[in-house]
Amino acid sequence: MTTDPSPTNAPATPFEWIGGEARIEALVQRFYDLMDLEPAYAELRATHGSTLDDARQKLFWFLCGWLGGPDHYQNRFGHPRLRARHMPFSIGIKERDQWVACMDQAMDETGVPEALRTRLRESFMGTADWMRNRGG
Repeated sequence: MTTDPSPTNAPATPFEWIGGEARIEALVQRFYDLMDLEPAYAELRATHGSTLDDARQKLFWFLCGWLGGPDHYQNRFGHPRLRARHMPFSIGIKERDQWVACMDQAMDETGVPEALRTRLRESFMGTADWMRNRGG
């Protein structure tokens, strides 16, 4: 993975900074592998049903566009409407925190540059908190 860019050669988008589709694919795969493997993410994993295949694909498509790359998700499904699409799932503080921790671990293990990782972690926490539909 490349090092953090200096202001003179900074990538135009987080999509470029992270390394494009191949790096996002690696991040998403590691994220869901960790969710399956780590007991610390058990409650989060339980919200996903028996298979993670659909979730893997949709998160990859979503992150590509969200990070400033191709709008794969929006081209297939329209506006993400994240909160509405997640309402059927019980998401509380524990699930929020596990999602963010799992993604942070995946970012670390796949070599996302620290400065980008910090920015993304903050954005992920804000979005994950907004997705909560129950208190605990």
